[in-house]
Amino acid sequence: MNVEYTGRHYEVTPTNRKDVEAGLTKIRKILRNRFDTKVILAVEKRRNKAEITIASRVGPLVGLAEAGDMKAAINEALEHLEKQALRNKTRIITKKRRNNGKNGKWNGEAESQPAAKAAAAGASSPAPTASMVVHKFPAVAKSTEVHLVRTDQAVALRPMTLEEAIKEAHFRDRDVFVFRDPKGKVMVLHRTRDGKMELIEAP
Repeated sequence: MNVEYTGRHYEVTPTNRKDVEAGLTKIRKILRNRFDTKVILAVEKRRNKAEITIASRVGPLVGLAEAGDMKAAINEALEHLEKQALRNKTRIITKKRRNNGKNGKWNGEAESQPAAKAAAAGASSPAPTASMVVHKFPAVAKSTEVHLVRTDQAVALRPMTLEEAIKEAHFRDRDVFVFRDPKGKVMVLHRTRDGKMELIEAP
């Protein structure tokens, strides 16, 4: 591992080197390749600064940190580098998967292109046809449980004429409306699918 150290108003100690190289070993395992590193350790107005730059094949990675002591600044800079390395690794894996999909694995387009070429090549000859059922609904919907809701909105409480019952059914927006005529006979108004009102006289 090639690491170049620079101290600005600060003398790089063996402990600093050990901390940096331990962190770089972890990053090297993530990136899985060798890289050159430049480390700048500086003290400015009692502030300890660490700048670590890695020249990797995916581009330069830079970790900057500032802390009360140099060890903390180095560790923070290495944490920033580790996060960048993980992001780059994820990006490379995603890119490889995308390329593999384009180079042979099905991605929604792999089958359509050969089909289009075959159709263009054999435009003169009739293509074989095949029947296909996309989706089939049952002829009669099966109801496993009867759902009952009690309501008095579809029943007239007082006797009324047919005209009044029709107006009331429209007003209440009911497809079925039960009422008694002025003579006390039970009548049922029913709205058919075509929107017409049908009168049913109860025996």
